[in-house]
Amino acid sequence: MLKPANSKIIKSLFTFSMLLALTACGAGNGHLPDEPDNEPTLTETNGENLQSRPPVVKAPSFTQNEAFRILSKYDHVDPKHQIRDSLLRAALLFYDQNASMIKNKAFLSVIDFSLSSKQARFFIIEMKSGSVWAIHTAHGKGSDANGDGMAEKFSNTSGSDASSIGFYLTAETYSGKHGLSLRMDGLSSTNSNVRARAVVIHGASYVQEASVIQGRSWGCPAVTMTNRDRVVNSLKGGSLIYANKN
Repeated sequence: MLKPANSKIIKSLFTFSMLLALTACGAGNGHLPDEPDNEPTLTETNGENLQSRPPVVKAPSFTQNEAFRILSKYDHVDPKHQIRDSLLRAALLFYDQNASMIKNKAFLSVIDFSLSSKQARFFIIEMKSGSVWAIHTAHGKGSDANGDGMAEKFSNTSGSDASSIGFYLTAETYSGKHGLSLRMDGLSSTNSNVRARAVVIHGASYVQEASVIQGRSWGCPAVTMTNRDRVVNSLKGGSLIYANKN
């Protein structure tokens, strides 16, 4: 009869094998791989005519009293205070003052690019209840040259491979190389070229719901494959997204 193996040896071997497995899949060092292909073009994603995109909209300005009056209507939003105040205020004010152009008013989203990609920073607000769903998202390779997980540079230029900041309006869905995807149009001068750049919401294997540096996209706010369908189906058809760092 074989003697039972020493439990400490078994535990050590198991721990070592798990470390090897994590290293092999890229998670052992806390850094996921990047999007492997070049920045897509509008043709590759079967984009619609650029002339159909909405015009650039200037963010409204308010007196302190006016802003307070508007924001008081949304006191129920973000009860756990997950979203940075300055970003949430700007998003709510724009949402309220541009309601006529927002077809999907059920959801309002904020992407906080001041946070590391290790953190859940894509905040999707269910406007009726005010509840917030916080998930991980990628930023563009051109926004994070050293790959440390912090977006530092933003661009509206094709070929920059960078994320763009500003207000977005979601548009139609399509099936691309990542499956179900969602096109967007930029409403700000800082992101007016996102449709031409094929910057879209899609699922990606280089994004995980984990505290690791996410892989870098070519400008798209990519989400996990697990969250893809819920995100796209919730936000499609004219939902407002605000992405910024300051």
